[in-house]
Amino acid sequence: MDLMSKVIELADKLQESTVCCRRDLHAHPEAGWTEFRTAAIVAATLSKLGYEVETGNKVIEEDAMMGRPDQQVLADKQERVISQGADPFWVEQMTGGKTGVVGTFSFQQPGPTVAIRFDMDANDVCETEDVQHYPRRGKFNSVNPGVMHACGHDGHTSVGLAVAKILLELKSSLTGKIKLIFQPAEEGVRGAKAMVTKGIVDDVDYMLGSHFGFKMKHTGQLACNVVGFLATSKYDVVFTGRPAHAGAAPEAGRNALLAGACAALNLHAISRHSEGVSRINVGVLEAGTGRNVIADKALMKLETRGATSKINQYMAEEATRIVKAAAAMYDVQVQITEMGGAAGGKNTEELSSQIKNIAQRLNIFEEIIDTCDFGASEDFSYFMERVQENKGKAAYIMVGADLAAGHHDSRFDFDEKALAYATKILASVTVELLMVKEK
Repeated sequence: MDLMSKVIELADKLQESTVCCRRDLHAHPEAGWTEFRTAAIVAATLSKLGYEVETGNKVIEEDAMMGRPDQQVLADKQERVISQGADPFWVEQMTGGKTGVVGTFSFQQPGPTVAIRFDMDANDVCETEDVQHYPRRGKFNSVNPGVMHACGHDGHTSVGLAVAKILLELKSSLTGKIKLIFQPAEEGVRGAKAMVTKGIVDDVDYMLGSHFGFKMKHTGQLACNVVGFLATSKYDVVFTGRPAHAGAAPEAGRNALLAGACAALNLHAISRHSEGVSRINVGVLEAGTGRNVIADKALMKLETRGATSKINQYMAEEATRIVKAAAAMYDVQVQITEMGGAAGGKNTEELSSQIKNIAQRLNIFEEIIDTCDFGASEDFSYFMERVQENKGKAAYIMVGADLAAGHHDSRFDFDEKALAYATKILASVTVELLMVKEK
């Protein structure tokens, strides 16, 4: 039996346990930087299999963590997961929200290093209570209020553990090294940068990432070359002025509301970039305390995007300049906090072509699509960018899945048959990259 046939056989045998894992994770969703239970399950599973497991400070650069909840929220979530069955040994190592996990296995013969990224976090969404919702009917709907796996990351993590098992079953036929990267806080594009900054992919020759659904909305589809990753920067801006009586002493105030409004209008006037797509959006502007009080506080939430990291950098620098200028105009203080970000990126064409060739040989997909325009942001692009800067190759694929509703919808669910498709293609590509070459 050839290795790809073996991969298919092993994935089919693992499908029931992969579904069980997915349902357990779906029932216990955790938002970005609070994935203590999920990450502990991943770490314990990989360790038991024989992987060298690193987490916490070893894989997360604290200074590069974006949009991390405050310490009390982190502590509360960390305490909760112990009652939900998480291993205290692993949870303790993740204190402070450092929930990334990397499992590494070195095969006996030298060869390339392959890394695969799997995201673990859920969404700040209340799961529907509709009795027709499949997770509710199956009694694996969310038990954590206000949080739901509405993007399929429960499936991604479960696939990652299935791939981990398959690769060790085939270890005698493989060379080099495999790195399985389980990333926190993909939602809001917050988590990848902290892992990349730590240097965990600096030795990687091939980098793989994937996602269920989006443009591939039917089980059996596969997109081998995902393009159109938009670089993005996301900011929270706080303007702080001085309150005053709006009738008796308006001149004594410093109006944070006007500073925020001025900034919002002028941000949308930034000249677009000639080299590609550029975007700006102010999504939130909250200010003031009362109709007769000069507003002393304003909160703005904004984002920039660009077809490339260069274009997004231009948009971000212009946005920062305008925000500071608006604050200066109204004589208020301003604090700008980066809450998330992603690089631009595109697949290495050679690797995408290789994935397509492998998918065709597997003969399991109903439709294989060459190129798919993503048209959004995904912080896998940080991994992609770093590996390619170091002369490695990277590719991101989309695995089709029938969906009950769109991503981030309270009714979201995906066809669990897609778990096997994702496991088979990711394991098969990795095996081909690492298999012992005949002399």
